[in-house]
Amino acid sequence: MDTTRSHYTRANYEVNQTTLWKMLSEDQCEELFMTTMELLERTGAEIQNEEARGVFEKAGCWVDGNRVRIPSALCEWAVRTAPSRITVCDRNGKRALRLETTNAFYGPGQSNTYVIDPFTNERRKPIKSDVALTGVVCDGLKNVDFAMSNGLPTDVNPSLANVHAFEALLTHTTKPIVQSIQGVKEAQAILEMATAVAGSLKEFQKNPFVVLLIETEGTLVHSKETLAKVLFAAQNGVPYIYATKLIAGETSPATPAGAIVLALADVLVGILLGQLVRQGTPVIAGGFFTIRDHENDILPYGAPEVSLMGTGMANALRFLRIPSFGFAGATDAKESDAQMGLEAAFSILHAGMSGTSLIHGCGQLEYGLSGSLALLVMGDEVMGMTRRIIKGVEVNEERLARGVIDAVQPGGHYLGEEHTLKYFRNEFWWPSVMNRTRIDDWTANGAKSLGQRVKEKAQTIINTHQPEKLSHNILNQIKAIIDRAEA
Repeated sequence: MDTTRSHYTRANYEVNQTTLWKMLSEDQCEELFMTTMELLERTGAEIQNEEARGVFEKAGCWVDGNRVRIPSALCEWAVRTAPSRITVCDRNGKRALRLETTNAFYGPGQSNTYVIDPFTNERRKPIKSDVALTGVVCDGLKNVDFAMSNGLPTDVNPSLANVHAFEALLTHTTKPIVQSIQGVKEAQAILEMATAVAGSLKEFQKNPFVVLLIETEGTLVHSKETLAKVLFAAQNGVPYIYATKLIAGETSPATPAGAIVLALADVLVGILLGQLVRQGTPVIAGGFFTIRDHENDILPYGAPEVSLMGTGMANALRFLRIPSFGFAGATDAKESDAQMGLEAAFSILHAGMSGTSLIHGCGQLEYGLSGSLALLVMGDEVMGMTRRIIKGVEVNEERLARGVIDAVQPGGHYLGEEHTLKYFRNEFWWPSVMNRTRIDDWTANGAKSLGQRVKEKAQTIINTHQPEKLSHNILNQIKAIIDRAEA
């Protein structure tokens, strides 16, 4: 384990400022990148978008039908040109997420087919009001840094489901939003709403609070629609995530190293295209890795390989100085039980300690089929614990407490010391749903399990939290944009 996040020397005194899990060495990351460039230069990728092929060919790539082979020099240029740091703001323009070095930020997922009703526990299809509740809960949780839909609404026009999901989030949280898009028309409507809030496209570009999520098909195939979304984002200067999804042993090599190479090749196509269209376009790269459980024929979300390959990808992207997009906080469990807590907590810890920039997926049960706000609340608690661990042990003259120890003397007590009062709250982590009470008090309060407590906290946030509202003028503009899209 490498415990260096901010690693520096001061008068020959070496400091490890925070705790970081660095699984791959610099040499290993370099080898992964070199192999990736060889793959793109020798094998290339299927580019099914004619405009994108033209951009690649003009830049010096070799085009044969849909197959595009990319010279290594272009890959190296792209990772140098893409920003090594990206700042994402909140809805009010306040700098919120600094995607740089090993800063890690957490949020929910978005691809689940069902939701668990936070009041009745019913498993059902999500509707637009569920997305709004997700926005409220994200807004009310301390450690959840950005919002996602937690499932697409099924009670709206299916071709505009992402547009309606974005409206629901935009009007129920001030936190940054990561928004998936199915096509350019959806992206255009979403950008229009974001611009209405920011005041202009220029103001949005200066203080972006929305990141578009573009997911490629994997296996070095990039569809016409997928690359059209990249072209749209780059042409408009909108931050975007280019992410792939791979199944080790099926859609990628079975070895983690081979899977990471293929994932890097996939995302480098999206990075390069964006930079060729508009140098400096803010792009985040990453993906989701899993295996197939052949006994049950599922793609597990709680498997250790998800964290293992995700950490490797984050390390490789950190080596390239590209902000990363990862996955954590999900489970294969079907309810709030010990399995849910174990799988979600391990992945949240690993993703945070690997320094993954944006970490999504928290709150997904049943290998990603169901979204649970209760699990999101539990994840928020684990995120806080993880951040305390990452913070590490700060060593300086005042914290060494030489004078305090001498003043108290052997056998003395530190509770009344000014030094203790100063650091007691800041040095320790304090739970919000974890239980530390004595058993008599716990029994008197209903002997509630963690599953019950997180469900009640989710309900309390929904019933009492009041997110900051948008003005009537902006709400009217948003409604008009949706009406035009519907028409």
